[in-house]
Amino acid sequence: MKFIIRSAKIIDSKSPFHNKTVDILIVDGLIKKIGTSLSNSENAEEIKLDNLHVSQGWFDSSVCLGEPGFEDRETIANGLTVAAKSGFTAIALQPNSFPIIDNQSQVNFVLNKALGCATQLYPIGALSKESAGKDMAELYDMKKAGAIAFGDYNKSLDNANLLKIALQYVQDFDGLIVAFSQDENIKGNGVANEGIVSTRLGLKGIPNLAEELQIARNLFLLEYTGGKLHIPTISTKKSAQLIKDAKANGLQVTCSVAVHHLVLTDEKLEGFDTRYKVSPPLRTETDRKALLKAIKDGTIDMITSDHNPMDIEHKKMEFDGAKNGTIGLESAFGALMTVLPLEIVIEKLTAGKTSFGIEMQTIDEGSKANMTLFNPEPKTIFTKTAILSKSKNSAFLGIEIKGKVYGIVNQAKLILA
Repeated sequence: MKFIIRSAKIIDSKSPFHNKTVDILIVDGLIKKIGTSLSNSENAEEIKLDNLHVSQGWFDSSVCLGEPGFEDRETIANGLTVAAKSGFTAIALQPNSFPIIDNQSQVNFVLNKALGCATQLYPIGALSKESAGKDMAELYDMKKAGAIAFGDYNKSLDNANLLKIALQYVQDFDGLIVAFSQDENIKGNGVANEGIVSTRLGLKGIPNLAEELQIARNLFLLEYTGGKLHIPTISTKKSAQLIKDAKANGLQVTCSVAVHHLVLTDEKLEGFDTRYKVSPPLRTETDRKALLKAIKDGTIDMITSDHNPMDIEHKKMEFDGAKNGTIGLESAFGALMTVLPLEIVIEKLTAGKTSFGIEMQTIDEGSKANMTLFNPEPKTIFTKTAILSKSKNSAFLGIEIKGKVYGIVNQAKLILA
């Protein structure tokens, strides 16, 4: 496999070619040469695309794919194709399938399903058996099989002692604990952010306190145990401040935010459209702006699509009964480009690799070709024709996005959208 990517502007602060427009010769998955006007003496395929930019391959730290058990929502094969055409060379797979990924054989199953795909799949193993929050799962066995972290997707551990023991246990093999933070007792039957909008619409509210109280507890546990903790998809101003303070105190904590919490607010709920029902819920404009500020000052380490496909039977129903979740891979880059500068978007779509122990591949001669190809400029309206996922539950339908993803180069494969 030989091809030359022509006239590509490299966006990679670690590369000696950062912000330079060059040609890139790739042979058998390795970057053989970078320069201007490279001769094509090896009769390589030439890739020429409008306003082409390339960066290190993007990584999404929270993706659900359904399989095994919920193949009607999404399969691993199609989900990885969607990820590739959306610009992601790697994804962390959440364990919320059926059965739950809580043992070595389940980790092996999803890894085998992903063999040969251009986008690499990294499983997150469940922290507790069946994600029930009672007994710790087989963490070490799953780590040996290839799990990169351990957490129960969108479930907060009521049992503080279980989280304490898990944080202590994984230090023996440098494991990472993922702690979704939402106090279920305070959340109660809430379905939307507690505030003016939920009151006006008559929807039961979920106060910011539900998230912040649990984050404070989890940070206290981390301070006691040591180890590494990742807090996914934070959604409030105070959550960001709590994590900023913890980092200043030397705790090994990272966090992510979902694209929809950076772009949308609870005002979207006016039509009771269940596409906007997510967990944690869409918050206020004050929270949205605070999250953007926390990205820029480095408090928030990474951005995730929090891609969660749902079948129509669980979404096309009254708001209270509908399941949480939106798909987000296809719209992630375009939506982010409407609220953040390009270099910050690229940084936050790649930085998660470091936290999850995945090797970074700088764009340089001799490196493995692990790159995302895109054009940061064109503006379009996101419509159903842009959705490649089996499920269509996107919160971004009808919203103007900026930028176009061309595809990826990874695993000695070129995938173009």
